[in-house]
Amino acid sequence: QVQLVESGGGLVQAGGSLRLSCAASGGALSDYAMGWFRQAPGKEREFVAATAISWSGNGSYFADSVKGRFTISRDNAKNTVLLQMNNLKAEDTAVYYCAAAQNNFDVTYTAGVDYWGQGTQVTVSL
Repeated sequence: QVQLVESGGGLVQAGGSLRLSCAASGGALSDYAMGWFRQAPGKEREFVAATAISWSGNGSYFADSVKGRFTISRDNAKNTVLLQMNNLKAEDTAVYYCAAAQNNFDVTYTAGVDYWGQGTQVTVSL
């Protein structure tokens, strides 16, 4: 059973940056496609970014709303995935969840995810 724990959320002004971290235990992140989702109040959880399983080339995928502003990376030696968020906007305010899935496609939609973290709040003020 893989357990995921997010950290790094907080309050930031529009235009600022935050880096979210997801630490895993109970399994090797290199065996999973890893992703980030977010859920704003009153809205459905939505895909943000993903990094492919290591053996498939570590490709990255992003929602159109964050392309050019967010990057995702993994450190398999530390069993950690990072989400670097730059030029944050008020509409980025949400609870951000780390996710793991056993294939690259499944990590891009909520029903395909095998493991979830508990979430970390990101609030962007104007």
